[in-house]
Amino acid sequence: MLRKLYLVPVLALLALPALSQAQFEAGNWSLELSGQGSNDKDFRTGNASVQFNLGYFVTKELEVGVRQQLIWSDGGSAWAGATAAAADYHFDLDRWQPYVGGFIGYSYGSDVSDAWTAGPEVGVKYFVNTTTFIDVNAAYEFDLNNGIDSGAFLYTLGLGFRW
Repeated sequence: MLRKLYLVPVLALLALPALSQAQFEAGNWSLELSGQGSNDKDFRTGNASVQFNLGYFVTKELEVGVRQQLIWSDGGSAWAGATAAAADYHFDLDRWQPYVGGFIGYSYGSDVSDAWTAGPEVGVKYFVNTTTFIDVNAAYEFDLNNGIDSGAFLYTLGLGFRW
């Protein structure tokens, strides 16, 4: 009888990853609030922004979503906005969820020319518990009318929730 007690800690360790569930599943939604900074390709100008992301997981790897961004530009009080659709492919490493993807959207504002934009992105989400994650992202955004050389690098740090 006592010999079987040694199995209890072993079984508990095997069950622990199953209890964690710190990853996305098909049908999950995610909501994220993030801050972002960017600069032009020559690092001469920059801006800061806040962004809201709403995503839906079509599969446990593929997330599609919509993003709304509000931007403050340096050199004055110029405000702008951007609305975009995005798709990201996640690699399931339990708490770590690296991803690659892209986005396409429309930028508008008081001191900018309205334009269609797009670009690739790469990032990683880290689950701090079963429903909350930290997202670090890097992207290159460019104006579709002016080509890839018109782009800027974007760096994002966000806090998100899965349900």
